[in-house]
Amino acid sequence: MTAIPQGRSRRTALTSALCAVVVAGAGLTGCSGDDPDAGTNGVGKLPPDKIQSRTRTAAASADAVHLSGNVVSNGRTYRLDMRLKADGGTGSVTSQGVTFGLLRVGKQLYLKANAEFWNHADGDGKGTGAAGKLDGKYVKVPQGDPAYKRFSGFTDKNVLLEGLLTLHGTLATDGHHEQSGLRTIRVTGDKGSGGTLDVCLEGTPYPLRLVRAGGAGTLTFSDWNKNFPLAEPEKTDTVDYGRQLPTS
Repeated sequence: MTAIPQGRSRRTALTSALCAVVVAGAGLTGCSGDDPDAGTNGVGKLPPDKIQSRTRTAAASADAVHLSGNVVSNGRTYRLDMRLKADGGTGSVTSQGVTFGLLRVGKQLYLKANAEFWNHADGDGKGTGAAGKLDGKYVKVPQGDPAYKRFSGFTDKNVLLEGLLTLHGTLATDGHHEQSGLRTIRVTGDKGSGGTLDVCLEGTPYPLRLVRAGGAGTLTFSDWNKNFPLAEPEKTDTVDYGRQLPTS
């Protein structure tokens, strides 16, 4: 066996020790150009347009998802906390300091809110009229009512994700990151001005975090394919207001 020179042995030992320190301190996979995509689903090696296509396909194919964060639409900011699947969704929306619940089962949409919400909708501001009857109840929203078109999209998984998961401008990748303990590859549109999307590198390439273009909100996605109960509320908790909800 050829003897290793003592100086070389010391240098090798020192290099190994330094590498161990760097890996422990920075969470890196190695010290000399190790592949950051090793052990992943491989989408990090794809061109950015392919990554975006893969994650959109994965999202569309999933049975369920939990979506939370802010969306800016028509100058108004909505705080969403929704669980969605193919046949409906449930959760809460906060806008202008008022929080209300949404529940859609099939085509039937329900809106649940307190008297403050309905006072604003009714326009009287005195707790009279419809507000007292609708306070804390699941109110059926007629499909012909403007509120149905306005709010049902928040409960529609396919419509919501299709509209959100689009980056604008020239696509590029912006390194490896982490979201909720999972490794991601980040895709940007126009260096970030067109939005950024973090795509999971572990298992199915689901989208995990989206920063929308133009400051139009930030959303996180979790619990992909995790089922949840979805059923119409009890009749005793339901109010059928008629053909149209109270409006201002």
